[in-house]
Amino acid sequence: MTNVEQLKELIVRADEIEEETEGEGSKAATKRKVERLITAACEEGTPIKNVLGDGLIAGMDIVGARFKKSEIYISEVLIAARAMKMGMDFLAPEIIKAGIEPAGKCLIGTIQGDLHDIGKNLVAMMLKGAGFKVIDLGVDVKPEDFAEQAESEGVQIVGMSALLTTTMPGMEKTIKAMKDRGVLAKTMIGGAPVTRDYADRIGADGYAADAASAVDLAKSLIT
Repeated sequence: MTNVEQLKELIVRADEIEEETEGEGSKAATKRKVERLITAACEEGTPIKNVLGDGLIAGMDIVGARFKKSEIYISEVLIAARAMKMGMDFLAPEIIKAGIEPAGKCLIGTIQGDLHDIGKNLVAMMLKGAGFKVIDLGVDVKPEDFAEQAESEGVQIVGMSALLTTTMPGMEKTIKAMKDRGVLAKTMIGGAPVTRDYADRIGADGYAADAASAVDLAKSLIT
């Protein structure tokens, strides 16, 4: 098994590795293993693009697919995403040197009046794991702030989350604010009370029921 293949496997099995190394500091142990494999892959001449795409991103693709099939839990996805982020942070200088462009650029946030962020944070991590550059506006984001930041950052996608039915109308207001400002970014929405019918009704470009589906949707919206 090559170093890149081992890196992919490490991302997929990150939760098991953390359990095995709990006594020595699980996060630190995972970080050392990720950095060791990346260093070894680079030293043997593997292109940075391959280390990123065939190792880190490929691993998160498998994690996302397993989560979508309900084969693993959110906690396992979060551990895998953390391991992937360790690798991305370590590889960042080389990615810049190699001039590798992100898969896409996405703005994400929880709609005004809503302070829930667990689902939104998971989507953000999954998108980063798929190679997207993600700008996270946090929670309680006003429609005009979504529109303004989408325009200034030049994003391709704006993702909105809501966990309360009372805040869902903010999604429609955000879409209107973007149109009024001439922002051409695609919009995708999600959250426990949100449905595909609601997305169609307010003119959103897409709806995702979970984080893994959100990644697939984002990829489809920019192709």
